[in-house]
Amino acid sequence: MTELEKARQTINDVDKQMAELFEQRMDAARIVAEYKKENGLKIDDFAREEQIIAKNTSLIKDEDYKSYYVNFLKETITLSKLLQHRLLEGMRVAYSGVEGAFANIVAERIFPDANCVGYADFTAAYNAVVNGECDCAVLPIENSFNGDVGKVMDLSFFGSLFVNGLYEAEIVQNLLGVRGAKKEDIKTVISHSQALGQSAAYIEKNGFETQEAVNTAVAAKQVAENGDKTVAAIGSAEAAQKFGLQIIESHINESNQNSTRFAVFSRSEKAHLATDNHFIMLFTVNNAAGSLGKAISVIGEYGFNLKALKSRPTKELVWDYYFYAEGEGNIGGEQGKKMLAELSKCCSNLKILGSFEKEVKV
Repeated sequence: MTELEKARQTINDVDKQMAELFEQRMDAARIVAEYKKENGLKIDDFAREEQIIAKNTSLIKDEDYKSYYVNFLKETITLSKLLQHRLLEGMRVAYSGVEGAFANIVAERIFPDANCVGYADFTAAYNAVVNGECDCAVLPIENSFNGDVGKVMDLSFFGSLFVNGLYEAEIVQNLLGVRGAKKEDIKTVISHSQALGQSAAYIEKNGFETQEAVNTAVAAKQVAENGDKTVAAIGSAEAAQKFGLQIIESHINESNQNSTRFAVFSRSEKAHLATDNHFIMLFTVNNAAGSLGKAISVIGEYGFNLKALKSRPTKELVWDYYFYAEGEGNIGGEQGKKMLAELSKCCSNLKILGSFEKEVKV
């Protein structure tokens, strides 16, 4: 056997092994896809991809081969994600509103392959996941200008779902009118209360009357159907395109830093991974002097940074509150377990809503 024949035989043998290993890798990708579906996680995880490439490239001893191996890994990862995208095509994602609403836009950004289903309100979207109609729900929890979305926080506390990811989306409000309408024609603006609040200065400056709608997309649809040049909606560019409206003026929200944080809710609690550096918990404290202070101290004593602490009335007793807390640190580790054990002593209720690696911009 010549050297060429030996080399070709080696290639054949390696290719046979690689085919078997490729199948094993794609089988594992199927399992990853199912896990992501159950836990409401998006497919793209660029930080994880970079870790895989850096770690595996270090195993290549010949420096001349490393750049080729990087390309080989990138292509393999792409194929893995293509399979996952196909497997998640049947995934159903709930959101509050109709097509064109900001929640719909964000849901499609996070889960581009899923079937996104609109519901009448936050409770209906949440319950669609509880009763199994949908795999997960994308719901807003906070706006940088208008504050917390209390209804969703209440659902988090009283409901059974978990949050396995937080996503920040920039919100751009626009003045939307029927074709041919000008700003001087507008007398009334219609939109969701959050959008009206975000654009309050603009509305006041122009002397517009306001009218609330269930959400921004419903407002856009109403304006399109009525065909009244004196009435405009405040909403997204996507809503304008969908309902055949024109953007009379863009970026009318008061703050240029306007963004909304969305949480993905699912029935399954994602495993607390070693890479999870953020967490959300909900708790009530015992009715005793210093209980809240003690709870906050316990979190800090075990090395966890409390980023946010918010209170909401439980509505079960007068002046009774629960607390929503966001923190930094890995609660799945030993320190996290000790902290939770100690925290449970001064809390009458304690729920870990979820943990995740980081908040993602979409």
